[in-house]
Amino acid sequence: MASPALISDTDQWKALQAHAGAIHKTHLRDLMADADRCKAMTAEFEGVFLDYSRQQATTETVDKLFKLAEAAKLKEKIGKMFNGEKINTTENRSVLHVALRAPRDAVINSDGVNVVPEVWAVKDKIKQFSDTFRSGSWVGATGKPLTNVVSVGIGGSFLGPLFVHTALQTDPEAVASAKGRQLRFLANVDPVDVARSIKDLDPATTLVVVVSKTFTTAETMLNARTIKEWIVSALGPQAVSKHMIAVSTNLKLVKEFGIDPNNAFAFWDWVGGRYSVCSAVGVLPLSLQYGFPVVQKFLEGALSIDNHFRTSSFEKNIPVLLGLLSVWNVSFLGYPARAILPYSQALEKLAPHIQQLSMESNGKGVSIDGVRLPYEAGEIDFGEPGTNGQHSFYQLIHQGRVIPCDFIGVIKSQQPVYLKGETVSNHDELMSNFFAQPDALAYGKTPEQLRSEKVSENLIPHKTFQGNRPSLSFLLSSLSAYEIGQILSIYEHRIAVQGFIWGINSFDQWGVELGKSLASQVRKQLNASRMERKPIEGFNPSSASLLARYLAVDPSTPYDTTVLPKV
Repeated sequence: MASPALISDTDQWKALQAHAGAIHKTHLRDLMADADRCKAMTAEFEGVFLDYSRQQATTETVDKLFKLAEAAKLKEKIGKMFNGEKINTTENRSVLHVALRAPRDAVINSDGVNVVPEVWAVKDKIKQFSDTFRSGSWVGATGKPLTNVVSVGIGGSFLGPLFVHTALQTDPEAVASAKGRQLRFLANVDPVDVARSIKDLDPATTLVVVVSKTFTTAETMLNARTIKEWIVSALGPQAVSKHMIAVSTNLKLVKEFGIDPNNAFAFWDWVGGRYSVCSAVGVLPLSLQYGFPVVQKFLEGALSIDNHFRTSSFEKNIPVLLGLLSVWNVSFLGYPARAILPYSQALEKLAPHIQQLSMESNGKGVSIDGVRLPYEAGEIDFGEPGTNGQHSFYQLIHQGRVIPCDFIGVIKSQQPVYLKGETVSNHDELMSNFFAQPDALAYGKTPEQLRSEKVSENLIPHKTFQGNRPSLSFLLSSLSAYEIGQILSIYEHRIAVQGFIWGINSFDQWGVELGKSLASQVRKQLNASRMERKPIEGFNPSSASLLARYLAVDPSTPYDTTVLPKV
């Protein structure tokens, strides 16, 4: 039987490979001189403006990428996702994070059942609970209203909600809604993270949200038990039902933990963890902090891009264009990384969220049919807000390796500042760099330019910038909850497009399982060595040596009593 076809076997892929040779010989200085090309390489939707003219591409490149999309049946694959077909074939699941922000009257089926009413039932429950909580009607064990929330979860149960929370912290509407409240996230099983998450908090005024689909995630549940002990030691065992709630589907384990199952909020198998911020995973803690109406605006922003992605022609479809250009950069131009550079401190947690979203989704080496890929897929994502990043890793981007960049700018600052007598406002100073950096990367600086500036000959090699480094620029009208939802949805769909083209499954994550199973073996050994003084067995010489060195030092916590953080 013949092996399943790979996209790299198509004429469209081979045409792009041949075309890449010509592009490598063309400098962005020359491409940027074509005004018609620059105008053509833009797209706009609802206040989101995309300029991708600084990509190492021509309109011919983009046309060839559209033909590749046709060969990969991209439109058909997008339709299958929105229709609830089980495109996550290795786990036999639908991929329906779009249903989490669908309107109440939408029909999106999974296994023949419209899931939208279920989604809205959970959202209605969240709204009711958050209204009760924020009004002060929900009180803790001592009768005090609860004003602090600690959300305990890891991976997708943490990074997405943290990104949105951080972005909302300086939005004026969200600030007003959150007055007098704190929201913190506990993810790392490192006790230092526990200490930081509860520092200066009073258990009597704190609500804990435990986020775990199965209620078995090792790190999350140990953290949950630790925070539970913090509450019980201060308020007594009866306090758990008033100070702890859950986001989970395993009501049996929720109840056994001591949480009232009525205070558990559901989500579904067709929501991948890294795509779950629009479920109760994110909506619940964010609603407790900011109120459901603010969070609903975030969901509506995401929905707007869902509709744009599903219905717009590829020529003006922002996620499709972005996904195709990423495939071009990775698989044809050979650039393995991407820098995400928001010129807004409010978006400081965007890059960490996209790291997981992208690298867990597309970090695959085989096709969806299990065939080893003969081409590179996936990107190494990293980033930092401007201008901080400029004083960190931009040196590498300008004069070292070629790393395509996403620049994200906002026209209207969340927190405008101007000092009388200054040349520009603080935001204009920030945006001066947003506009300058893409051109600096594209054009560079030649030895001839340096000589005309009378630069010493011995310094010319050090001050030469080759340029021809691709980037693209987003310009957003503002950064309210709505735009934050748009940004999230754009990146989610961009990553899906890449996976659809490469022919991989962007919606499973088997790569995280091996380390977990090995950690389980180590955990058993640590317990046996600590409690029963058993020797180290069953490990390779290197691991055995490291374990022996670790165990040779008495633990900082005795194993016969409970010890909680002292911060």
